[in-house]
Amino acid sequence: MLKRSLTIAGHHTSIALEPEFWAGLEALAEKRGIRLTALIEEIDSARPGPNLSSALRVAVLRDASAKDGSPP
Repeated sequence: MLKRSLTIAGHHTSIALEPEFWAGLEALAEKRGIRLTALIEEIDSARPGPNLSSALRVAVLRDASAKDGSPP
């Protein structure tokens, strides 16, 4: 697990994810032409449940599924 401290929507928070998920988030942000924190803010505001780490993992998996044609 790799823990990063970020400011999201004006609040300081720490997020712990596996390095592969951080890499996936960075690639997704780069693909969309936005900062990593902006991507995380978008995911945070749209997530249905209380767990941000889970929502970030799901976003990476959905992006990977879209690339290879698998269902989300």
